[in-house]
Amino acid sequence: MLQTIDEAGVRELRLARPPVNALDAAFTECLSAAVLEAPSRGARAIVLSGQPGMFSAGLDVPALLRADREGMQRLFRALLAVQSAIARSSVPVIAAITGHAPAGGTVLAIHCDYRVMASGPYMMGLNEVAVGLTPGPLLCRAFARLVGEHRAVALLTRGAMLDPAMALAVGLVDEVCTLDEVVPRAHAYARELIALPARAMQITRETARAPLVALFDEDAEAFVEAATEIWFAEETQARLRSLFTKR
Repeated sequence: MLQTIDEAGVRELRLARPPVNALDAAFTECLSAAVLEAPSRGARAIVLSGQPGMFSAGLDVPALLRADREGMQRLFRALLAVQSAIARSSVPVIAAITGHAPAGGTVLAIHCDYRVMASGPYMMGLNEVAVGLTPGPLLCRAFARLVGEHRAVALLTRGAMLDPAMALAVGLVDEVCTLDEVVPRAHAYARELIALPARAMQITRETARAPLVALFDEDAEAFVEAATEIWFAEETQARLRSLFTKR
């Protein structure tokens, strides 16, 4: 589910769950563990990438529609844990957004230090509302940290999806380049960071990211319970089944 590539102090974690790197509990737990482990394996920076044309399509909704409450609670705990792992990482995490990144794909990216997105017919954004879900307080704040409060309200409320040019314009990503340049450019940015005086870079990074990290001080179980209630709400289930159940 996850390929590991080490190069000059940079560990690339490449999402590898065909066909669309959809997130279930096991895959998300695997990614969280890999992010946490990387520094102890000598990584001074992490690049999080996907396959050409697809970073991650978000939650594995067709499979999750068969899950019971316990299964969904496990999934939401895993989602919170991977966000926390990326946000709290002791080394920089660079997102190489190699294609589409709706919902859960954007969730992973917004907690990284820097985001490089492929140009082309790709979309990203927190489109939870469009499928009957809600991003929740933590994601709303993490998203607003990048795009600003006013713009976040407009985008999140309608579940907007953004192409690379618009994602760059609003600050959701930091760079856009051709698909074949995305991963090399993410590695290059990671090397730029680790070439800096380590202590000065790390102290500054921790200070600048403190508001993001502080979001994870809130009650995790409250988030899990709220997310589970919304998932099993009649309106949400009807919407998800109409969109994701094969006829």
